[in-house]
Amino acid sequence: MPELPEVETTLRGLATYLDGQRIARVETRREGLRRPFPADLVQVMTGATVTALSRRAKYGLIHTDRGAVMVFHLGMSGRWRIDPDALEKHDHLVLTTEAGSRLALNDARRFGSVDLVADEALAGWAPFAAMGPEPLGPELTPALLAARMKGRLSPVKQLLLDQAVVAGLGNIYVCEALHRAGISPLRLGRDVKKRELALLVPAIVDVLSESIAAGGSTIRDYAQPNGELGYFAANWRVYGREGEPCHACAAPIARVTQGGRSSFWCPACQK
Repeated sequence: MPELPEVETTLRGLATYLDGQRIARVETRREGLRRPFPADLVQVMTGATVTALSRRAKYGLIHTDRGAVMVFHLGMSGRWRIDPDALEKHDHLVLTTEAGSRLALNDARRFGSVDLVADEALAGWAPFAAMGPEPLGPELTPALLAARMKGRLSPVKQLLLDQAVVAGLGNIYVCEALHRAGISPLRLGRDVKKRELALLVPAIVDVLSESIAAGGSTIRDYAQPNGELGYFAANWRVYGREGEPCHACAAPIARVTQGGRSSFWCPACQK
């Protein structure tokens, strides 16, 4: 699943072709993805000018001068393609700008989504209403994490994946951040010390920032809008490396299933 760095990279790629541009044509090539496209999507977006692009957690937001925001989620396999030579079977939504750029939302598995939300309703929109702070914003602090983990009996790994605790963190980057901070994913939230959280917050920021700079992580389907793959997977220290030596101490990387997801960590480095 594309995670926060992949969505951020996608938005930066789209901005070059969409920001400030008027959308001349909107084409829906099927009824929807995980759920139907909004009934008024074509009407609202055709002729609208894009005023900004932003991100909330793993959602991309395309703001317009009509007070409506097109919110997309890439699901398991979604990606945007810019100026494709030809449309493909899984190009389900196509935007064409007055400048002549064509942007196709491609989603082979159709777990993604597209919604229209009024500007003033964004904060209270159901998927956003209970979300925690952005991990790259100033609101994420060791004190905030300490307050949200106080007394919690869930493992720290699962708490960090809880979108009400921190918005947008996914499995890959939580594994990587915990390794950098020296915290075992098996530790209970209540047992993580404030001094450890003081290491964890910058580790989260660093691993996300480095991945964004590398264009994200390509595992199966993800590609940047320009077609390039994300190269951060080459820098993974623990994720997907079960049995391989830890880059810090050479002990073998371990894996365990938590909440239906694989957690990778170094038992020697992470306590």
